[in-house]
Formats: sequence, structure tokens, C-alpha cells
Amino acid sequence: MSTDTTASVSTHILDTSIGRPAGGVAIALAARAGSDAEWTALGGSATDADGRCKDLPALPEGTTHVRLEFETEAYFSTQHSAKKQAEAQQDAPRVRDSGAFFPEVAITFAVTPGEHYHVPLLLNPFGYSVYRGS
Repeated sequence: MSTDTTASVSTHILDTSIGRPAGGVAIALAARAGSDAEWTALGGSATDADGRCKDLPALPEGTTHVRLEFETEAYFSTQHSAKKQAEAQQDAPRVRDSGAFFPEVAITFAVTPGEHYHVPLLLNPFGYSVYRGS
């Protein structure tokens, strides 16, 4: 939760290739105070079955930049295994690729104290889109 002196961050992921939330994606959070400052790892979490990550660590006072790192390779590897099992059981199109083109997605953005930043990630094996949500 944001305060007058800190910002707060939340995120969720939608796998647009299947039209469903992406559960179980590990997310790391880092922050820095100024463009020239070193990044400080604050911890992380993972998305729940609804694709949401509600328990990211609080940002320290003085934070001006935030970085979210999404570990997408393990997620797509798991998805590929599930698709292969489904294809073996039915007459479905074959998967053309075995994983993600982007093994990780790192999003860096500026923050202002007192503001909340919800950063949705729209993800598929060959691309992604991100925006400031509400």
C-alpha cells in the first residue's frame, strides 16, 4: 500500500496465447533511488491461479525507479508439457515451438511517492505487452 512517502506496486499476467491467467510465474522486485543508483533487490513472489501477485514487498522511501522481473521460461516450459499431453489425447494442432522466445521479461518504470502502480503483463510465447493499469 502506498503512503505519502512511498509508492506501491502490484501486477498480474494474462497468457494471451490461451486466453487465461498465467499462474505460478516467479516475479522479482527491485528498486533504486535515482537514475544513477544501484538496484536493490527487495524480494519477490509468484502469481496465483488468477495470474495475480498481491504480496510484493513494500517499496522503501526514496524509491524513484522500480524493476519487475518475470521468469517466463519455466512457465512456458510447463505450458508446453501440458499442451503435448492434451495433443496426445485429441486431434489438436501441433505446437510449433517448445518454449518462450523471451525467457524472462524485465519491466523498469518510474514511480512517485503516494501513487499505486498496477503493471499488467499480457504475455504469449513470442511477445508481450505491458501498461500502467488501475
